[in-house]
Amino acid sequence: MRTITSDQCNHQDDPDAARPSLRGTPGPPGTLTAVPQADQSYPGPPRPTHVRPVPLTELARQLGAEAPGGDAAATGITHDSRAVRPGDIYAALPGARFHGADFATQAASLGAVAVLTDPAGTERAAATGLPVLTVPDPRGRMGALAATVYGEPGKDLLQIGITGTSGKTTTAYLIDGGLRKAEEKDGGLTGLIGTVESRIGDERVKSERTTPEATELQALFAVMRERGVTSVAMEVSSHALVLGRVDGCVFDIAVFNNLSPEHLDFHPDMEDYFRAKRQLFTTARSRAGVVNFDDEYGYRLISESEVPVTTFSAEGHPDADWRAEDVELGPLGSVFTAVGPKGESVRAAAPLPGPFNVANALAAIVALVSAGIDPQTAADGVAAVPGVPGRLERVDAGQDYLAVVDYAHKPDAVESVLYAIRKVTEGSVHAVLGCGGDRDPHKRTAMGSALARLSDTAVLTSDNPRSEDPLAILATMLAGAAEVPAYERGTVLVEEDRAAAIAAAVARAEPGDTVLVLGKGHEQGQDIAGVVRPFDDKRVLRDAIEHKRLGDGPHSTPDHRTDA
Repeated sequence: MRTITSDQCNHQDDPDAARPSLRGTPGPPGTLTAVPQADQSYPGPPRPTHVRPVPLTELARQLGAEAPGGDAAATGITHDSRAVRPGDIYAALPGARFHGADFATQAASLGAVAVLTDPAGTERAAATGLPVLTVPDPRGRMGALAATVYGEPGKDLLQIGITGTSGKTTTAYLIDGGLRKAEEKDGGLTGLIGTVESRIGDERVKSERTTPEATELQALFAVMRERGVTSVAMEVSSHALVLGRVDGCVFDIAVFNNLSPEHLDFHPDMEDYFRAKRQLFTTARSRAGVVNFDDEYGYRLISESEVPVTTFSAEGHPDADWRAEDVELGPLGSVFTAVGPKGESVRAAAPLPGPFNVANALAAIVALVSAGIDPQTAADGVAAVPGVPGRLERVDAGQDYLAVVDYAHKPDAVESVLYAIRKVTEGSVHAVLGCGGDRDPHKRTAMGSALARLSDTAVLTSDNPRSEDPLAILATMLAGAAEVPAYERGTVLVEEDRAAAIAAAVARAEPGDTVLVLGKGHEQGQDIAGVVRPFDDKRVLRDAIEHKRLGDGPHSTPDHRTDA
């Protein structure tokens, strides 16, 4: 029996998806069994408790598919055979190596009432005896179908979607802060969906990817509605737009932060990457847009958007609808005045340091105002956000130097963070960075170069090497560092072990310095050769600081490895 999941058979759809792990010999079509997760009764995000059954005949009409006989009805939908619950439609999607229809028998055994698939999967799905809804592109129809099954939950939520290369997570948290402030009087709850986590009010749900699959997203919307959530801030990745994860959604406000080279292992070039992001600003995806006037691609988007656009400029450009003035950058955050097109002027604050976070805060304020929230209420809510996990997050263990963890894992983001840290550091900057394996290899040279050029100590290390040789990744980063003229670069160290690399940076820190650990941010594991080991940059950094303070030696570090 093959121990591969139906999600894994589609691993080419998501850069974070694991490659299939196979053992044994193949079985007949339709009999593959996905491995259930032991830590929860039903894998995946939560589902609503009360769902009105929708007749399969009604869903078939929506799809334009042949209507099945009988009076069966659906109360859920999933693309993951492990997550099937009684009453579900199982969406059997084609994958790179396997077809979801290979898992149809397992779906049937768990209580599926029908299978949605393409012509290639129809015969295998029909062999289960379940009704089959056949369409040419099941993935392209899955989102709208899920919205129907769960009673169009998004229509009852104010939806704000954020896209761009950098700053999506931070902007989503800042918008959530503004929404929470606006809901204080009425006691309403807010929702958050993104890279770090999803939130239903104050309940946290672990995120598997930046944007959930369409079936999971619509179920999450339904849960939010059921529990009293009235508004949601959500990250929207280019993968989500291209692969239809936000099908069935029409965002009230779409936000564009910026665009820089990233995901070029998924997109063939920057033009394709931009076109993917631009999809969010079509009438099929949103009702209004908020766009960064200062960004090259944002400026282009202003004229290409199908929906009305409000622009913002953190650089204070007079032609933008909203602009930041009187900006005062500080070591923990920044304050500025947000000036609007009708003479609005509110004092605002970015609760995270760096000029790019002024842009994120202004984007959040403008999105909230565009959604009908009072400007000062919006600004106050953004300023009150206590921080964003893994985004310029301070680690304080009583040391006399600054220690910060950040998710920056692309050249532009690394440069922006280092420039921001330099502005608030009196002494030297000691930075740690690695590059992920099985991802776009072209950015590794630039990241090594940026770290060597902008740090006093650049410690090159492992990130998530995955199936690649960590030393090969480091060699490419080191080549980038070597391109920086010797008189322009700091001291460059190479340490494959990430914990030892962090300890090496801490060992060099003196009063007034900054230790900056980049690349993994909020992540809680490290993927090496297909095995994910527990690893938390914040915890490892804190431990290294404490060991140094206790005098355990400049390079000693606790062993964070665990037995596989």
